[in-house]
Parts: sequence; structure tokens; C-alpha cells
Amino acid sequence: MGSVSQAYLESEPVKGARSLISELCRQFYSLGWVSGTGGSITMKVHDSSIPKPQQLILMSPSGVQKERMEPEDMYVLSGDGAIISSPSPKPYPHKPPKCSDCAPLFMKAYHMRDAGAVIHSHGMESCLATMINPHLKEFRITHMEMIKGIQGHGYYDELVIPIIENTAYENELTDSLAKAIEAYPKITAVLVRNHGIYVWGDSWISAKTQSECYHYLFDAAIKLHQLGLDWSTPDHGPIQVVKGVPSVDCRMNMSKKARIADSNCNGKPFPRCIVLDIEGTTTPISFVTDILFPYAQNNVGRHLSATYASAETQDDIKLLRSQVEDDLKQGVIGAVPIPSEDAEKEEVIAALVANVEAMIKADRKITALKQLQGHIWRTGFENNELKGIVFDDVPEALEKWHASGVKVYIYSSGSRLAQRLLFGNTKFGDLRKYLSGYFDTAVGNKREKRSYVEITDTLGVDKPSEILFLTDIYQEAIAAKAAGMEAIISVRPGNSPLPDNHGFKTINSFLEV
Repeated sequence: MGSVSQAYLESEPVKGARSLISELCRQFYSLGWVSGTGGSITMKVHDSSIPKPQQLILMSPSGVQKERMEPEDMYVLSGDGAIISSPSPKPYPHKPPKCSDCAPLFMKAYHMRDAGAVIHSHGMESCLATMINPHLKEFRITHMEMIKGIQGHGYYDELVIPIIENTAYENELTDSLAKAIEAYPKITAVLVRNHGIYVWGDSWISAKTQSECYHYLFDAAIKLHQLGLDWSTPDHGPIQVVKGVPSVDCRMNMSKKARIADSNCNGKPFPRCIVLDIEGTTTPISFVTDILFPYAQNNVGRHLSATYASAETQDDIKLLRSQVEDDLKQGVIGAVPIPSEDAEKEEVIAALVANVEAMIKADRKITALKQLQGHIWRTGFENNELKGIVFDDVPEALEKWHASGVKVYIYSSGSRLAQRLLFGNTKFGDLRKYLSGYFDTAVGNKREKRSYVEITDTLGVDKPSEILFLTDIYQEAIAAKAAGMEAIISVRPGNSPLPDNHGFKTINSFLEV
């Protein structure tokens, strides 16, 4: 901003932000987040005429009764963290004003995440969540409704929050917080053991909403733990011990290198996470090629006609239009123009059907096709016209891994919806309780290294080698290996032959893992 005029410091945007911080601190005090002068909040002064990195920053002072703060008590900082305006001293027993000790940490969130607001809470839930097991470097939870309130997460996703160790002085946390932000690109929070949590968002509303959701999830985890239940697994069931497999408690108490069984854990080394392909790995290829694909192809016209006006189908059509436009430019065989939105419904559907049939025939792994197929298959599963098929060893292996504390994910070219439908409707029952999350082509092509790097970043493991990827496709194994993952090739009936001297371990059953 160059220089900041006194008139701007007294403008409505700045005054409004000052008042909002004092109001929020009173609310946070009532929640126990900023009691005893602890905790803090900061936000940028939203002004659309100023680029976000250059917007002024307001910050609450340190060592004051947060519930008694007034708008004029706030510090004003420039976008690079220099103090522009300080509050006036107050008479005894008030201490001389001091900018928040959290300031260096707040600035990391502003600069590394382009945050619009940051909240530092000393809420008891955030403190206890880090103390349940002092060896854990992450807090993990899944299958809880409030996860949907965390940016970039859904109900079926696993939420991972790094835990950094506390220090005697707040500003000494700066480097470890920055390292956590860098190591976990998608996080919006960092826990500090025996201390609290830092939460950021692109606005004060986002930061506040997520803070409330985080504290709810920590409280749920604590209460589940008191009941002897495991909050980090999809079904939140009791911690179980399977013969020959380390228990969850045992594995949680291993060192960071661990996953190598010790004398007290009586088991073989296990990966921290397992990512499974579907076609040719968990499920016969014939189920996909002979049942799912024909069902989608035979019902695409009926589905589009019946649901044409729905927002979901209109979104599917929008994706298909975009894909077909690219296909036509590139001369893809089978691509035909789709009439404009003003055209008759029947004309549009006929063109869509022609394109979808060509895409299915070419077995294209593209999001536009997979999303529509998932919606068509959903109808089939709901009408009991389809039933998910998995190999007989899959349920037993999933249960074994789940009981051992290993998190299992799916990565398939089929949409996440299609994945959940398949595993939720098998002759063995609903297997989704053993799965912690789903990935599809939205993270990238399955034969590209960057897709597996993206998955690694999402799962938040210390090392990619803590993830085991199981697939039937040699090129996918190569890509996963290039990203640092461990990879094993699944050899199942009907799978394509592997090249000679491929160099990967192979298995015929998941029970061999």
C-alpha cells in the first residue's frame, strides 16, 4: 500500500474489522478458546480495491483479557507484518500493550496459504486431542459429518492434521509450523501438543467455521476414546486385535520409523496406508467390461431423458460438452458435435448418447464419462439391477488391515460415487466400513507420477514409502514407484500378461500382503 493514511486507518473497513475481532473474541471466550489471556485472532481488512497480499492486517494484543477487548485495542500491521498502528496504553492494572506473540506464526499462514484470517485456540478439546497418544505426529479422523465443514473434505474423507511439539515461547513454534504447512499442502490447521491449534481460512467466516468443526471433531474423538472406540476408523468400532497383526494401540505406540514390528507387537511390518485399484485388483475385469460398461451404455439415453432437467445431469452434460469440444479439436474418433442448449432435448440427448457410446467403446479414463457412468450405475444399484463383485479374499483382507490400524483407500478411474456403490453393495455386505477414502481421475491420470504425488500429499504421510499401492497394471505400478510409493502387482484371472522381468512383487490374493 506504500503509505497508509490516517483517514484510511479510520475508514469503515478498518473500523468494522476492529469491532468484529472484539466481538469474536467474546464468543471464543465463552467457548473456552481464549481464556486466561491465551489464544488470539487476526484477520485482513477486506478491501476489494487492494490486492489481498497488500491488505492491512488486524491482530489482537497479547496478554490481555480477550473477552474485554475493545475495537481500539487492536494492532494494525502491513501485509508484510510491520506494525503500522499500536493501541494506547491503559492505566493499572493493565499491562503495556504488546502485539500478539502469535504474530510470526500468523504471518506464515498469511504468506504460505494466502489466508484471510487465522484463529489460535487454547480450547481444551484441541489440547487433549494431542495428548491421548504422545507418540502420534498426526490427528486422523474419518466418517464424521462435521468433516464436511473442513475445506476440501467430505464425509468419506480422512482428515489429517499434523501435530507439532510445544515450546516454552510461542514464537519458537514458527519454524515447525512452517514445516508442517509445507509438508501438508492441503491442511487448514496445525495442532500444537499440550497447547492448542492454529486454524486459517480465506476469510474470517471460513476460519471460524472450520475452527468450530475442528473442535467438534476433537471432542468427538475424546469421547469415543473414553468409550474404548477408535475414532480414526470408518466404523468407529472397538479396537480389535487380529492374530498375527499388531493392534491399533500397539502400532500407535511405535516410533515414527515403525511400522516395523517390535518384540511387544508380535507382527510383520505393515504399511501405514494401502491404496487399491479396482479393476483386476479387487474386482474381476469381466465385472467392469461385461456388466458395468454395458449397463451404462444401454441405459445412458434413458437416464439422460429421465433426469435431463436436474442440476446433477445438467452438470454431467456441461462436463461432456467441454470434453467433446476438446475431442473435436483434436480429431478424436467418434466425437460428434453436441447441439446448443437451445436445441430440442431429444437432439441433445442423441448427440450425447453417440459420444458416450464412443467413449465407452474406447475405454476412455476421463472424468466427464466416469461421472455420468457413476450416476447411471447408482440407479442400477438402487433398483437392485446391479450388485458389486469383489474377489473372495478381499473382505477378509480389508477386515484384517482395518483391525491392524492400516488405512485403506481406493484409487480408480471410476468416479468416487461408483467406487462407493461397488463396495457398498456386495454379496459380502457393505465393505465401505473398512475404507477410509476414495480417489478418482480428479487427482490425475493413473499412469502419471504426479497423481500419486497428489495422493501422498493428501494422505499426509511422512514418507511416500509408507503407502502401498496394489494394481494389476504395470504402468500404474511404475508411476506409483516413481512417486516413492511401494507397489505390488495383483495377478488375477482375466488380467493382461505382465512384461518379462517387470521387477515388481506379484500376489494372487490380498491375504499374501
